[in-house]
Amino acid sequence: MFYYVLKYVILGPLLRLLFRPRIEGLEHIPEEGAAIVAGNHLSFSDHFLMPAIIKRRITFLAKAEYFTGPGLKGRLTAAFFHSAGQIPVDRSGKDAGQAAIREGLGVLSKGELLGIYPEGTRSHDGRLYKGKVGVAVMAIKAQVPVVPCAMVGTFEIQPPGKVVPRIKQVTIRFGEPLEFSRYAGMENQKAAIRAVTDEIMYAILGLSGQEYVDEYAAKVKAGQAEQTKKFPKLRR
Repeated sequence: MFYYVLKYVILGPLLRLLFRPRIEGLEHIPEEGAAIVAGNHLSFSDHFLMPAIIKRRITFLAKAEYFTGPGLKGRLTAAFFHSAGQIPVDRSGKDAGQAAIREGLGVLSKGELLGIYPEGTRSHDGRLYKGKVGVAVMAIKAQVPVVPCAMVGTFEIQPPGKVVPRIKQVTIRFGEPLEFSRYAGMENQKAAIRAVTDEIMYAILGLSGQEYVDEYAAKVKAGQAEQTKKFPKLRR
């Protein structure tokens, strides 16, 4: 219930007023039935802007840290994500990916919309990074369409580290649904799930116009953090 209060009474109208999102391809979101909306991830603002403009309820797999933060800010953040119906996923440990897939398939089994960021984390530099294969496993196993989505301009309004976003118009684009029935039963084959994931990322790339990096964002960020530790002067 509170999800719809947030969407239609509190947060949704406010976001539309402030950011005046330009929406393209909204007709590609199915009016009913299970589907995955797979998007690029440039900003914390993405969590609010995309759900605000989609008519149906959409559930995202959110990192568990959003639900366990310390202090008043942590409690408020957790309360918001719980109220918005988002599902916490522990991304640590070797079984983290399987846990996320189980949760995602649970959402899809109810005929609902599942939102996912295949990159697995926010882009730290505005580029589009290699997608993780969980989205492909879910799409093949559940036999549901994948709607590619591109957030354009959200990195500029709220890049990593910026708490209060700039007030500026953004664009949200949805592409034609992708279907992968030809891969039925192949969710355990590495070549198949890599091919499906790359097709999804290519569709997102076509919508966003970003520069593509054929590496995982988390790995690149970790490498840069390690370099900064070794060479502190690089921070300047």
